[in-house]
Amino acid sequence: MFLLEIQPMLANDYVGFTFFIGCMAMMAASAFFFFTMNDFDSKWKTSILVSGLITFIAAVHYWYMRDYYAATGESPTFFRYVDWTLTVPLMCVEFYLLTKAAGAKMGLLWKLIIASVWMLVAGYIGEAMSDGTTGHSVQWGVISTLGYLYILYTAWFGEVAKLAENSGDAVVKKGVRILAWFILVGWAIYPIGYMCMPGGWLSGAFDAGSLDIFYNLADAVNKIGFGLVVYSVAVEATAAAKANA
Repeated sequence: MFLLEIQPMLANDYVGFTFFIGCMAMMAASAFFFFTMNDFDSKWKTSILVSGLITFIAAVHYWYMRDYYAATGESPTFFRYVDWTLTVPLMCVEFYLLTKAAGAKMGLLWKLIIASVWMLVAGYIGEAMSDGTTGHSVQWGVISTLGYLYILYTAWFGEVAKLAENSGDAVVKKGVRILAWFILVGWAIYPIGYMCMPGGWLSGAFDAGSLDIFYNLADAVNKIGFGLVVYSVAVEATAAAKANA
């Protein structure tokens, strides 16, 4: 097994600092989600558990990524894509869980998971296996974007949006819409970063260190933010149920 030694962090190493902060923030978020699970009934426990798993998996990978970066000085592309391939499908699972009571089927869950894995595998091939040419970057970028557009459409106008609208639950509708905004705005940093790699349309616009900082901050905001939205939906729904009991 390949293990990395814990490396010291320099005071002016801003990239390493954001890896460390990302790890600590997501570990703290995991503890929060896990410890608050029992505040809700079984309907919401799974959603909160998934939120905690997303941030916990990310925290573990950020520990490895920070150590890899400190040891090599290189961007941890492989570890980052492994993290995304595990956590992004779980983020899509939240859409299914929020709309399950409104009639969401397992087919919707699998379509979202497949689209997210498609998006990430194609993105990894385009970035990690790049030959430095624009053609390779564009080809795999377009293939990856198809998965992203499917998720975006489903959240805003497709099956998820329709299920939320037909649920008659204002809290669920609001939660789904906020998560859809995360996908539209929060996830936008990732294709921009992809286009900044060698051979991309924005090649040279940012150095690798700057991209890692942007990725690290975006990951923390998106993953913790996703979980907090689900948590707020659970809190509001639980309060409403108690008030109507």
